[in-house]
Amino acid sequence: MTRRIPEAALEFGGIKGDRHFGITSKADSRQPMYPRGTEILNRRQITIVSEEDLAQIARELEIEKVLPEWLGANLLVKGYPELTKLTLGSRILFPSGAGLICMGENMPCTLPGEEIQKHYEHHAKLATRFVKAGYKRRGIVCAVERPGIIHETDEVQILVNDYSNPMQ
Repeated sequence: MTRRIPEAALEFGGIKGDRHFGITSKADSRQPMYPRGTEILNRRQITIVSEEDLAQIARELEIEKVLPEWLGANLLVKGYPELTKLTLGSRILFPSGAGLICMGENMPCTLPGEEIQKHYEHHAKLATRFVKAGYKRRGIVCAVERPGIIHETDEVQILVNDYSNPMQ
């Protein structure tokens, strides 16, 4: 589980101290093309979810709320309900000049569901039900393209990558 903080320093590699921090990481089940444990580029430096997606997950699970820290998210955005569908290569730019590049959808698994279950003991099978409820709503993973300070009240600019005319 993560905790809320009012600002963070984005570095190449993510947020220092975060469990996903690093320029590289070890291949796991998400990269079956490499032997497990092979050092690869870390595409999961930052995870982002939207308030709208979390509300939809909560409705589907028939619970009051799902908090981003229960999912281990680094950032929460509001006003962009289709965040999980953001195309690979899209950019998220912050007022400080910091920038993230979208590396794809964060696929749901049972681990965040187990955290949700702790808060709703009387609701059956939330850990496994989360996988279905979180599909196409679990947010995105990003890499830091440009370091900088970000604040919880920042208004971000989202540049959607159009595959017919891709950003380089």
